Amino acid sequence: MPDFNSTIFELAPVAMWVEDFSGVKRLFDQWRADGVQDIRAYLEADLSRVAACTRQIRVLQVNARTLELFEADNLGHLVDNLGVVFNDEMFLNHINELVELWNGRTEFHSNAVNYSLSGRRMDIQLKGAVLPGHEETLGRILVTTEDVTQREDARRQEALSRRYAEGLFENSPVSLWVEDFSTIRDLLESVRDRGIEDFRVFMDVHPEFVHQCMSEIRIIDVNQATLDLFCAPDRQTLLQRQIDIFRDEMAKPFREQLMDLWEGKLFHQREVINYALDGSIRHILLHFSVLPGHENDWALVQVALTDITARKKAEAYLEYLGKHDVLTKLHNRAFYKDELNRLERKSLRPVSAIVIDLNGLKEANDQMGHDAGDALLRRFGEVLNGVVSRPNHAARIGGDEFAILMPGADMKAALATVEMIHELLVINNQFYSNAPLGVSIGMATSRAGETMEDLVKRADHAMYEDKRAHYNGMGRSGRSAAAEPVSAA
Repeated sequence: MPDFNSTIFELAPVAMWVEDFSGVKRLFDQWRADGVQDIRAYLEADLSRVAACTRQIRVLQVNARTLELFEADNLGHLVDNLGVVFNDEMFLNHINELVELWNGRTEFHSNAVNYSLSGRRMDIQLKGAVLPGHEETLGRILVTTEDVTQREDARRQEALSRRYAEGLFENSPVSLWVEDFSTIRDLLESVRDRGIEDFRVFMDVHPEFVHQCMSEIRIIDVNQATLDLFCAPDRQTLLQRQIDIFRDEMAKPFREQLMDLWEGKLFHQREVINYALDGSIRHILLHFSVLPGHENDWALVQVALTDITARKKAEAYLEYLGKHDVLTKLHNRAFYKDELNRLERKSLRPVSAIVIDLNGLKEANDQMGHDAGDALLRRFGEVLNGVVSRPNHAARIGGDEFAILMPGADMKAALATVEMIHELLVINNQFYSNAPLGVSIGMATSRAGETMEDLVKRADHAMYEDKRAHYNGMGRSGRSAAAEPVSAA
């Protein structure tokens, strides 16, 4: 009848080896006699000492699973090719086993790399135990080697995927934030549990709720593009100064974001305004998404911020160009026409209009060139920009013609504005005595039931009367201003 233990050993589904480490024990005794105390440092200092230990190990027996795993025909075939099975990669892992035995432990385990006789690489989980009765000599050690290549491949692939994802996150040209919104979800649910149905009205009545939610955002991580966007030297500084980034205009879009979340919109985007740590404004396109698997707790959300500051500046400049005269920085004729139409629709009365013509512009262009004429226009633009402020508007409505619209202003206010224009012209001409500015001015204040078009015509007519007087030698050195009598509104 076959030995039961031998049968178990032979039929075990795990590769098993019986090895003789007595030669290793003799080396240990010799090294101790030589004064070696730190065996790890001693072996790591010279890996040939590890190889010497390996050569002292004798394989006495292996089971069928071992031969199958390493693709050997029999024990002799395996032993003759141990140099293939245990190559140099094994040495560093072997040190751990030798250290355990040196320290008197009777068990050890490690992860190693072995090769089958055909050259197939295998990740091995190795465990060893000194068999009872051989503790002093290490003459019998049972070693199991389990092929864990598939598990380690999965772990390596997971690590590779993690590094890939981290690389995409860290090196993305877009500002990325990973945040925890779970407390905000709890706050929203507590409001819902109170029977609140109109959440927008609730936020109107309780604006402090929006700020409470803002304070409960927990930032988990940000990437380098975020630090660059907000001028932060490091993550810690950024996180400590969140209040400097999310302030002022941020509350309104965050309120709308809460509204989206209330309605179950876990993916949304909107334009917001943030601030860099140097105080400069950042116009941002915000993309918000709850990450998969966290739809029910919002514990992981990603926020992507695209800097659209340059685009917004360009849009603002284009809008400015659409309403302003580039040379004088005043409003242009298109804006002037729109303002007339707006005032026509409004019931606010009276409205005063001042029409101004720059005297001598054609002569300046003809005699000194258009640069000289442009200089006169710029100077007069500076004068009007210094006089006129909202709700009044000044516009360049022709080559040398300007207009001021004054909603709610009576004749007295219009006369005060004209007088201020004259005063600033005097000051301006003191600095440019070789090229004095002269103007002709007409003004009018609206009559009951009068259209804006008729009002401007009266002011325009008054301006031409002043210009005629100027060229007939009857003006006050280009400072005259004529006006028609104003009827009671």
